[in-house]
Amino acid sequence: MAIDFLHEKIRKMKNPLILDMSITSDLLPPHLLEQEGSFDKAYFRFCRELLEAMAGVVPGVRFSFDTFALFGAEGLSQLKALLKRAGELGYYRLLDGPQILSPWAADRASLLLRSDEYPCDGLLISPYIGSDSIKPFVPACKDGGKDLFVVVRSANKSAPDLQDLLAGRRQVQAAAAELVNRFGEPIFTKCGYSRICAVSSAGAPDSLRNLRAQYKHIFLLVDGLDYPSGNMKNCSLAFDRLGYGAAISAGPTITACWKDTEGASGEDYTQCAVAAVERMKKNLSRYISIL
Repeated sequence: MAIDFLHEKIRKMKNPLILDMSITSDLLPPHLLEQEGSFDKAYFRFCRELLEAMAGVVPGVRFSFDTFALFGAEGLSQLKALLKRAGELGYYRLLDGPQILSPWAADRASLLLRSDEYPCDGLLISPYIGSDSIKPFVPACKDGGKDLFVVVRSANKSAPDLQDLLAGRRQVQAAAAELVNRFGEPIFTKCGYSRICAVSSAGAPDSLRNLRAQYKHIFLLVDGLDYPSGNMKNCSLAFDRLGYGAAISAGPTITACWKDTEGASGEDYTQCAVAAVERMKKNLSRYISIL
């Protein structure tokens, strides 16, 4: 049901934004750090308050497993609680999975099936150790109704060092897209998109354009709107002619926009975030209409 759930929420809200909760300490409102006394406690509160404020404003939220794992047992406990609360508030929940550096990924795959541990609707991974990075997750997508988001073209500055290289007559990222298509083809859902999805960059318009043109049934997540090279015009290339088939992930562009306000105290950071979403929706509507 998961990708259908996200698709329907985007359709009803006319909003494809997924709120990325990752942030650095210099972007947290100062009053949170002062009142909580440490970055980890301030960060947990930041996530809780944003979840409550953005319910009904954005269709989905995104958390990083590794970020919370770095805070130890308390961090993972907070992640579980936040994912559970996000579900109660009606969000689609996307979890960035642990980095997979070996083919023994069965333990990572359990993140999609063990809903009592880390209740998420979709998991984001990198495919750059090959098909072994995707295979363990296929049963959870096929039989468990979960989604897998596979990074085809990442948004970081050095991504072209590897992902834009030619491998024969195609780029490395095109080979990654073929993996997504191969594993995703048999797992279509009611909305017409596969549960195995692709991730590309808001700063790589050619990648988005090619993915949308070549793979009609792959749902796309556009990452990197927070980078200088990302913009809504590029993001619009990921959508089909009806304004469907994609979502856009954004973090500090929304969550740290309080820094651009007069006074910039951060006390009203949740209200600033809501206003930023409305501006971004309006900007996107210049290029696409979600029917």
